[in-house]
Amino acid sequence: MNSNLLTGKKVVVQGLGRFGGGLDAAVFASSSGASDVIVTDLASAEVLAAYVSELKPLENITLRLGEHKRDDFTSADVVIVNPAVAPDNEYVRAARDGGAVITSQIEIFFKLCPCEIVAVTGSNGKSTTTSLTAHLLSGALEYQNNLPYKNVILGGNIGNRPLLSELENLTDKDIAVLEISSFQAEQLARGETDGGPLAPQVCVITNLSPNHLDRHGTFENYCDAKESLFANQKPDARGPVLSVFNLEDALTAGWLEKYTRPGRICKGFKASQAYKYRDVTPLAGEMNLSNLAAAACAAEHFGVTEDSIRKSLPSFKSLPHRLEFVRELDGVRWYNDSIATTPESVIAALTSFSEPMVLIAGGYDKNIPFDELGIAAAGRLRGAVLIGKTRGKIKAAIEAGCRSASGNISEPVIKVVDSLEQAVLAAREIAVSGDIVAMSPACASYDMFTNFQQRGEMFRTLVAGL
Repeated sequence: MNSNLLTGKKVVVQGLGRFGGGLDAAVFASSSGASDVIVTDLASAEVLAAYVSELKPLENITLRLGEHKRDDFTSADVVIVNPAVAPDNEYVRAARDGGAVITSQIEIFFKLCPCEIVAVTGSNGKSTTTSLTAHLLSGALEYQNNLPYKNVILGGNIGNRPLLSELENLTDKDIAVLEISSFQAEQLARGETDGGPLAPQVCVITNLSPNHLDRHGTFENYCDAKESLFANQKPDARGPVLSVFNLEDALTAGWLEKYTRPGRICKGFKASQAYKYRDVTPLAGEMNLSNLAAAACAAEHFGVTEDSIRKSLPSFKSLPHRLEFVRELDGVRWYNDSIATTPESVIAALTSFSEPMVLIAGGYDKNIPFDELGIAAAGRLRGAVLIGKTRGKIKAAIEAGCRSASGNISEPVIKVVDSLEQAVLAAREIAVSGDIVAMSPACASYDMFTNFQQRGEMFRTLVAGL
């Protein structure tokens, strides 16, 4: 992709986005010499108010909110598509048929980034692993000399972090650590501009479990999207690529042998490899040890030593909404785990505590099964309070899991309610001193909230008000 791709062109940014990716793309297009930038999103200006206020001062940007207009797409030279927009979207098809170049924020970044990219993907733990990797690489700059890089940036599918605006500050001596979703992986694999599919120099996968089946259709398609990041890795002038696989995940463990070939370094990790850091890590649970082992593999590739990792770890701050302690009230500890949008994430939360738990779960239906969550919940839950479109499915899974459990397992109290406010009050009624209450939804938030951050922030507010 030529850096002048947008100069003098009519650019449409489809999807302002819940995490600011469209904002980043729009600002980049405006500053890159586009003649006209149309930002279009089906959400209203009120819903997107925070982003709209940042775009209004830019003279060459037109906001088209609450609707899409076909003419915008058929007359566009370039369309920058949000990852949440399906590849077969009718407006994308219309733009392509009209001769427009179809691209994305992540593709533009990969094309123009001058430095090595470390990509972290997977179904669970990828945000923590991405942040840990960046933290260990950055920390090593303080404790070690003669490292092959000078600066580290963190971005991708993680929080509200701009990517394209960072390009002007990056050099070939830096490292970009990015979380990559399955949707973004699809965009990189399509490589619609020029040069074909794109992939990072270093790629880490945390695990695989069913997710986003409402978009991908099948688990196989979902896995294919993730795997494309490894399939398209190629050595370049900087040397061989690195592929890092979870040996405790049956699918990804098989990829290690599959992708071991000349021009590629393949490494596997297990949670046990991080046991030596248990005395210095602020993160709890076996899942986080697995995340740490993955991050250490990536950091060590760039020369980071065990001593540097030990020195850096204590200052790592757990990410918001990831099994985040909120408060203790009447002997009950409350945790916000709003980022837990899959059953496997909730299972990790369940196994992080020995105390009985009252679980608040439910949300948008991604067509994923909850059977394993039901089995894991048996004997661990004092109660479950369920909300959202999936509440019936999760209730059935927990009841089935308890029925199938061996031994004298008492069934948890299960309540089905209509709002998060009701869920918090119901959880307080069920919990007793010594218990854990965790909002760990196992689902996306889109049926009731703008995103998982809004859901988590509301939970914090409600718990603080008890």
